[in-house]
Amino acid sequence: MESYRELADEVAADIAAGRLRPGDRLPPQRDYARRRGIAGSTAARVYAELTRRGLTVGEVGRGTFVRASGRRQGTALAEPSGSGVDLELNYPVIPEQARLLGDGIRRLLRPDVLEAAMRPVGAAGTPVAREVVADLLARRGWRPDPARTLFAGNGRQAIAAVVAALVPPGTRLGVEELTYPVVKTIAARLGVTLVPLPVDDEGLVPEAVESAARGAALKAVYLQPTLHNPLSVSMPVERRAALAAVFARLDIPVIEDGIWSFLRDELPPIAAVAPERTILVDSLSKRLAPGLTVGFAVVPPAVAPGVTAALHSMGAAPPRFALEAAVRMADDGVVEALSLGKRRDAEARQRIAARHLGGFAVRADPRSYYCWWELPPPWRADTFVAAAARHGIAVTPAAAFAVGDHRTPNAVRLGLASPPADTLEVALATLAGIARASPDDVLSG
Repeated sequence: MESYRELADEVAADIAAGRLRPGDRLPPQRDYARRRGIAGSTAARVYAELTRRGLTVGEVGRGTFVRASGRRQGTALAEPSGSGVDLELNYPVIPEQARLLGDGIRRLLRPDVLEAAMRPVGAAGTPVAREVVADLLARRGWRPDPARTLFAGNGRQAIAAVVAALVPPGTRLGVEELTYPVVKTIAARLGVTLVPLPVDDEGLVPEAVESAARGAALKAVYLQPTLHNPLSVSMPVERRAALAAVFARLDIPVIEDGIWSFLRDELPPIAAVAPERTILVDSLSKRLAPGLTVGFAVVPPAVAPGVTAALHSMGAAPPRFALEAAVRMADDGVVEALSLGKRRDAEARQRIAARHLGGFAVRADPRSYYCWWELPPPWRADTFVAAAARHGIAVTPAAAFAVGDHRTPNAVRLGLASPPADTLEVALATLAGIARASPDDVLSG
């Protein structure tokens, strides 16, 4: 007689082959046991094994369903979904982008310029590049010291190097309870324990940092104060100052992710309030394009050697061609033109979202490229993701962002940046229609 694991393997094979699709309901355990001629306890172990593997999800009173995909880890946003409309990846592209980038790149193709652009460069970049980054990050009278800038191939490498430098294996890194999924992957690879910290409508709660630090030391805190991904929350200036005071009192370094801050450049970074303990990480992937990016970190002198060593050990030095391209595009006004164009584009896409999702519990900043949607009952995030996938639309469940074992919100994040505007319009109308119907009606068809 087949073991429960072998029976689970058969169901898993059906899921992998597409014979069982995301959102399909498995037969009740009693029916499954009768069909296979096994005991009810064995059927229960089969279903438990499928859930353990992340292939199914049970919903009280409704049954067991095939998940939209395996359990989401930090790589949830790392690769295209393959769906017809991808609302997971979130890279903004505006109509004039290719022309502006092409003009900038052509200036690099003169043989003598190209020869210099192909030479290696270290984590310190070049003096001109450091000045350019300082200008890009300048906010409300604050401009970082160019000498404190280090470079990486992209923003993820910069974050990884800073975490590696500040947080030894086995120690604790504080993060918002919903955080950028890549940070979860980085922590797992480095052997770092993530400590989820509560947030409210103004962002990370200062008292939560103090409470967590009393339990055991936090080696650093990673946070997104401007256009938090996925919540779209931006901390007011007063909250930033309150957090800076807590970090100073507890002597905790801060890793500030500013990747989306170019869309709300009226807000000063925490690095402007607490430059001696804040590492500001950013990149050009959203401003320019994912294929032409450089990551950078503005670091206090005390931690610069450690971050530099981490970048070198990771082989994360920036490509000089991308660095030179960024310098020229900044000098020519291309970076600023694209940033302004993407601010207008984000606002237009939020208006589309408001038209179709206005009656739902959606949290979004009118200047951001994403929405946080708390789903109406009886929808659950996994079931909704499966229903959306059946219509060729990929969305991200809250589990991709959640840290720790606390209750995961029944929500999804919608990335608005990637599809053309007319495609986005149809996709959001479709999702609204799904949400207004019952899961049984949508998934039984």
